[in-house]
Amino acid sequence: MNFTTANKTILIAPLNWGLGHATRCIPIIKALQENNYIPIIASDGVALELLKKEFPYVQTLKLPSYQIEYAKNGKNFKWKLLKNVPEMVKAVWKEEKKVRKWIKKYDIDGIISDNRLGVFSKKIPSVYLTHQLNVMTGNTTWFTSILHQHIIKKHNECWVPDVEGPKNLTGKLGHIEHPNFNLKYIGPLSRMHKKEVPKLYDLMIILSGPEPQRSLLEEKLKEEIVKYKGNAIFIKGIVEKEQKKEQIDNVTYYNFMNSRQLEQTFNESETVLCRSGYTTIMDLTQLGKKAFFIPTPGQYEQEYLAKKLKEEGLVPYAKQDLFCIENLNEIDNYQGLTQFENRINWTALFQVFET
Repeated sequence: MNFTTANKTILIAPLNWGLGHATRCIPIIKALQENNYIPIIASDGVALELLKKEFPYVQTLKLPSYQIEYAKNGKNFKWKLLKNVPEMVKAVWKEEKKVRKWIKKYDIDGIISDNRLGVFSKKIPSVYLTHQLNVMTGNTTWFTSILHQHIIKKHNECWVPDVEGPKNLTGKLGHIEHPNFNLKYIGPLSRMHKKEVPKLYDLMIILSGPEPQRSLLEEKLKEEIVKYKGNAIFIKGIVEKEQKKEQIDNVTYYNFMNSRQLEQTFNESETVLCRSGYTTIMDLTQLGKKAFFIPTPGQYEQEYLAKKLKEEGLVPYAKQDLFCIENLNEIDNYQGLTQFENRINWTALFQVFET
């Protein structure tokens, strides 16, 4: 990266909801650097900690937490979120105030918000990154979708990490008729690259998402993996100061991995067992992997994506409370995710910051 007096500073702020929003911002941050922009990263919690590890020399700022928690019972998921709305609204207000101060303090020239509702400014170009033009919440989907689209409309552009045509990854989530905002389909985002390497693991398990559901799935899979005959690697998705490794029989456990290690492990693994979060789906597509999904209980988006990909004959899934290790035998009956031919024209995308 070559610094000149013309370098513009871009604030990029992913939502702290699991690790997906943070990880899909990694290729954007790298592209900003490669195109001579100066990124400043803003988030909170594990999302911020992960990006600090990925970009130790990039300035980071802390945003207020949305206090997002999942219910232990998936049926209560929506009501748990509704209960947290007042705290979320307070966080959004604080977020807006911080952003106004930061724009002056750090001479920020543009904003990329990945689903952070208060990271926005009318004074500088603002981009909203999301795959959820429609926000699925069961019988209230129409209402939450209207609210979200109202927020999106405030921004100069909305970037959807998917393709526009009928063969796409997000389905109803990322495609609406007659949008009344500046919508750009930029193609799937992934920090991964496919490599031809020897296969070391028959199964890779990777966990993600907010508590307590992440821990509940970890406990269940630790019981099930004992019955697995092949070599497995189990990544818990707990971002801590130090990486920890443990070998128990045929299973290798890690608390977390950085992007380089994850990319290598994905490529070394025959199949993947994971949540059906959209960022994970984009990574699996980039790598052309066969997988098995366990959607987060009560999270309509993950349930919809898992059902969509199963109906298309690509990836099987099971509900969390019904999963058993024998379900993995179904993988052979499905095609798996295949790579999209996608080269993002970052120079053209970043023109929004030059106006």
